[in-house]
Amino acid sequence: MKQQKRGRKRLGKKKRYHNVMLRFNDSEYEKLKGLCESFDLDISKRGTISPLLRRLVLNHKADVKDRLPDTSNLAYQINKIGNNINQLVKLAHHKNLRSPNMGLQSEIRKTNGLLLELLEILCEGKTG
Repeated sequence: MKQQKRGRKRLGKKKRYHNVMLRFNDSEYEKLKGLCESFDLDISKRGTISPLLRRLVLNHKADVKDRLPDTSNLAYQINKIGNNINQLVKLAHHKNLRSPNMGLQSEIRKTNGLLLELLEILCEGKTG
């Protein structure tokens, strides 16, 4: 009598070498639990989620609108904007150190002018 082979079947060229670990928060886990229940799978049993997720991911066709945009150029541009802002702030501080009260005096004049206009509007509202 021929003896039966035991254990897992050999995968050969289909052996999986790459490992991907996923973590879910509570709401995501509840969605996953509902998905498993819709396929009549017990989420607490070992080895039930991986085949389901593998099947869903590999058999799903992603539309162009579903893909994430390439953000490498965007990150580069934001970095450049940050550099420009830093240069402007440095220049403003440098100019302010040479005559620190110059900007403050002009701001006080502007504020006084706005307060005067506001008082005139209020006085016209009471008399008119």
